[in-house]
Amino acid sequence: MNAPAQIIRGQVMHQRLRPAQNRFVYPVFCLRLNLARLGDINVSGFGLNRWRPVAIYTQDYGPKDGSNLEQWMRNVLLQYGIEANGEIWLHTFPRVFGFVFNPVSFWYCYDRDGGLRAVLAEVNNTFGETHQYLIAANDDQCIEADTRLECIKMMHVSPFCEVQGHYQFGFRDTAQTAWVGIDYFDTDGLLIKTAVGGKREALNRQTLWRALLAQPLLTLGVFARIHWQAFHLWRKRVPFFSKPAPPTIELTSSIHPTPHKVVAQHSELTS
Repeated sequence: MNAPAQIIRGQVMHQRLRPAQNRFVYPVFCLRLNLARLGDINVSGFGLNRWRPVAIYTQDYGPKDGSNLEQWMRNVLLQYGIEANGEIWLHTFPRVFGFVFNPVSFWYCYDRDGGLRAVLAEVNNTFGETHQYLIAANDDQCIEADTRLECIKMMHVSPFCEVQGHYQFGFRDTAQTAWVGIDYFDTDGLLIKTAVGGKREALNRQTLWRALLAQPLLTLGVFARIHWQAFHLWRKRVPFFSKPAPPTIELTSSIHPTPHKVVAQHSELTS
């Protein structure tokens, strides 16, 4: 697929296993954007760093200062010695009618042969905090459909979970579909299963407006449903934990478990 951007229409599934079970499935759509070709996206209704019904603002990601996202990500890869010298694609919820909330965005980093070498999971909570999890194999192998990689949980996401344990990530793409699985394990084992997947298509006027008309309140709905499901957990008397202080570092890696601060090299966005 040679288009500079793709749209993925599918579903998100979230299942809590204990102490009370809670499961939901919602329809969603996401964008996947080639960071080297952001300026090539010319689709009615889509905007880059400007208001449109569906838009991407570079200040929402990475260094969150509007600088070049591709260069920032390549600097992170360089710091960790990851040989991902091919394309980098950002998989994310866009701003819809100006509003955005991304529980997690994924930066897919490929080598020149198209092998998936690393994924940066950029997690945001409803308190305005962000933490990044850099996912790559220790043996310098590509991430395959059956690869499962772990990162220590560092940031408070839900008041019904403590900041302990780890995440296990899985990624599975085909030419037509995309899927991400995130399992959360606390000290007692598997607690939450999350998956998001759907059909991949080139982003164009037809595919964009079809998705937008089907879900005109996409990102507002994501935010509202988080609180609605929290209400369900409260009614089921799931224990509530106070919010701890945010992590003092920005990034945790599956390669080097000790977290450290990302040193970003900023440049002006030219696209």
